[in-house]
Amino acid sequence: MFLPSFRLDGKIAIVTGAGRGIGKAIAIGFAEAGANVAILSRTVEQLEETARSIEQLDRRAYIIPTDITDREAVKNAVAEVIKQAGKVDILVNNAGMNIRTAALEVTDAEWETIMNTNLKSAFMMSQEVGAVMKKQGTGGKFINIASVAGHVALRTGVAYAASKAALIQMTKVLAFEWGKFGIQVNAIGPWYFQTPLTEKLLQNQEYVNDILAVTPLKRIGQLPELVGPAVFLASDAGNYVTGQTLFVDGGMTIHGF
Repeated sequence: MFLPSFRLDGKIAIVTGAGRGIGKAIAIGFAEAGANVAILSRTVEQLEETARSIEQLDRRAYIIPTDITDREAVKNAVAEVIKQAGKVDILVNNAGMNIRTAALEVTDAEWETIMNTNLKSAFMMSQEVGAVMKKQGTGGKFINIASVAGHVALRTGVAYAASKAALIQMTKVLAFEWGKFGIQVNAIGPWYFQTPLTEKLLQNQEYVNDILAVTPLKRIGQLPELVGPAVFLASDAGNYVTGQTLFVDGGMTIHGF
């Protein structure tokens, strides 16, 4: 047989920022593919909504409220996943944020907030889960949700762009270090998708027109279109892919914005 499995049956996945947007879509998509999912976020109500969707698919949802910018909270969250689920096979570092400030006006507090949320949290989660996977000895899959902003210059804010560029490079280094443990580390770099984070921006038709002008597919992405690539990277179908960033961008990175 030449077609590998895209199923995730029997797998335990952790998804950060799973209460809404991309994280919620991936968590539910993983459940559709057969995984049980530990969902992390600060907002319990949002996690409960995601959990209901997962449970409707006859999969298990582990609700773990977590401040992923805090080392002790991250450590406790991973320990709780092991306690409840017994193992971890997949980690999706999705939690992120942006503050759109011109470079000359970025404050130290804004810089630190973005870096802690987008980069430091992903590294801490990766450290804790990586140690567990090494001990398990069965390999695993990491998926970091980066951005086209980590690859080309955008009107997104310098701190956000720097955090996503660093996340892409972190992906490469972890893949290099952890390949010997059977761990694949990859990233997904989205362009504009319909999410709560982009909702207000996408209400500005002039801004949307600028986006479409540099997007060969001439439309905004829909969340299910990110789930397929995530399942591919998390499944056996992606077993020989590591250290890569898959840009899911409608072709935008062909020429930038």
